[in-house]
Amino acid sequence: MEFIKGIQKKETTELADLLTGAYTGKTVAVSGAVHTIRDMGEVSFIILRKAEGLIQCVRERSPEGAAQPSADDLKEESTVIVTGTVSPEPRAPHGLEIRVSEIRVLSVPAEVLPIAVSKWKLNTSLETKLALRPITLRNPMERAKFRIQEGIVRGFRDFLHSQHFTEIRTPKIVARGAEGGSNVFRLDYFNKKAELGQSPQFYKQTMVGVYDRVFEAAPVFRAEKHNTTRHLNEYTSLDFEMGYIDGFEDVMAMETAMLQYVMKLLSEEYEKELLMLNVTLPDVSKIPTVTFKRAKELVSEKYSRPIRNPYDLEPEEENLIGRYFKEEFGSDFVFVTHYPSKKRPFYAMDDPQDPKYTLSFDLLFRGLEITTGGQRIHDYDAIIKKMEARGMDPEELAAYLMIFKYGMPPHGGLGIGLERLTMRLLNEQNVRETTMFPRDVTRLEP
Repeated sequence: MEFIKGIQKKETTELADLLTGAYTGKTVAVSGAVHTIRDMGEVSFIILRKAEGLIQCVRERSPEGAAQPSADDLKEESTVIVTGTVSPEPRAPHGLEIRVSEIRVLSVPAEVLPIAVSKWKLNTSLETKLALRPITLRNPMERAKFRIQEGIVRGFRDFLHSQHFTEIRTPKIVARGAEGGSNVFRLDYFNKKAELGQSPQFYKQTMVGVYDRVFEAAPVFRAEKHNTTRHLNEYTSLDFEMGYIDGFEDVMAMETAMLQYVMKLLSEEYEKELLMLNVTLPDVSKIPTVTFKRAKELVSEKYSRPIRNPYDLEPEEENLIGRYFKEEFGSDFVFVTHYPSKKRPFYAMDDPQDPKYTLSFDLLFRGLEITTGGQRIHDYDAIIKKMEARGMDPEELAAYLMIFKYGMPPHGGLGIGLERLTMRLLNEQNVRETTMFPRDVTRLEP
């Protein structure tokens, strides 16, 4: 009888271990994919690709002819185990190389790559990148984008854990979307009507009554027929909801502190990727706030743009607001607060000083909305009254309204679009560049 007792130590050595310097002059075995091969005649350079980066392997041709397989026999994207001696080499990636004594081939590709992923940057169209996504993601620059995105989610989680938030999991197949309207994906669920969730809003509010502070990083779905550089039909939403707040300013303060934590984490542990992509992290030591109404006035006055829609921000206005606060205050971020009540969901708390507006906000990053949040109505009678004023039937949301009927603390929260945040951080021009496998009005695969 055999028993599995946990992870067994591999005979191969990882790049992180090599970088400690403890293996210099020693013989190691390293696994990886053949990223590229440069045959110089007597010497061949075989670059291995691993999760952490590239490793240069050098093989010299012996007088009797190289042991098999030779550099001529290897193919790019073959997976191999290379055995050799670790040597310092300042010109090589990470300042080291492996002097090869043996190569063992694990697998060989059936066909030649349709695109040269070994080039430093993919000089091809976005459409080609996406059509060949399983392959183009192997490119070092493409991989770096999603390593940074990993760092954002990691920082989001770690920070909120430190602030006593509980991570939750909410359903994505729901009876009714939180935002209402027609932009939902409808499906047949065992002869019942169901939808793909637009937001975890109802469930994260529910869980405030359980854990006080909760968060989730998960997909949401919007059936909007937009085909723009900023819209997706499935994206990752970073959500949190917190109870016992004094006002929606507590939510903005929590997001600001979270962004400070994330940027610090990226600067300390993702420096290689930031340098590779030439990213300068924004200053988030403080973020200005401006009311919705005043923001529209400021950009109208400074940029001579007439206010056409008094109830919403057009993309051009968001861009000009971002430009204004960069020029006037040197900030890449700005909180726009007190959005009109008619443009916010029924659960948004109205401003007691002026009920035409809500205690809500958007966070703009370099002129693009990346966050929507605010304080929610927590009083049962108040939320029933607002629903009825909007012509909604409370019976249709009885399960959600149960939480208010049996008591909820003052609370609020937000949702952050991960791909949009990454897009702006990396100065990309299309949100699909920072989406691993985009879903939009034209794309359902790969």
